[in-house]
Amino acid sequence: MGKQKKTRKHATMKQMLSLRDQRLKEKDRLKPKKKEKKDLSALKEREFPQHPSCLFFQYNTQLGPPYHILVDTNFIKFSIKAKLDLVQSMMDCLYAKCIPCITDCVMAEIEKLGQKYRVALRIAKDPRFERLPCTHKGTYADDCLVQRVTQHKCYIVATVDRDLKRRIRKIPGVPIMYISNHRYNIERMPDDYGAPRF
Repeated sequence: MGKQKKTRKHATMKQMLSLRDQRLKEKDRLKPKKKEKKDLSALKEREFPQHPSCLFFQYNTQLGPPYHILVDTNFIKFSIKAKLDLVQSMMDCLYAKCIPCITDCVMAEIEKLGQKYRVALRIAKDPRFERLPCTHKGTYADDCLVQRVTQHKCYIVATVDRDLKRRIRKIPGVPIMYISNHRYNIERMPDDYGAPRF
């Protein structure tokens, strides 16, 4: 009869001593943690983000004509697909003057996409569009737009991206512009924004 082959055990490790083991020398042993007694009489300090002064509950007082609209990369792409003129369609949607704004991140994103997005790049370089410089690291446009909208609540965000919409909905007082049925629509815009203030 032949010799039976022993199968090697893969991924087996030698058992290691724990650092609190009694067999280790005193100096090598891990010292037990001392529990600090909590002072119950001390006041607890918590940091809350400051409530923006531009908001009156959910009503954003900084929004008003002329509207500044932050445009995302895919919004330009889908506008071309739906054969919509960006500035004219925005004005048809809001019944007021609109200034489309493009951040450096969005511009870099369009340039990176290359030949496929050459029409979008030409539209983005339109002189009617306002360029906004970015000071942060990286060129991830979604983070840039969310950060800008959190700091300054005077913008409307134009996007078709679901994840970005979900992130912006968490920020109070920021309307979202999107495309549906071959026209622009606005989400979370109170009725009396266009009305004159006295």
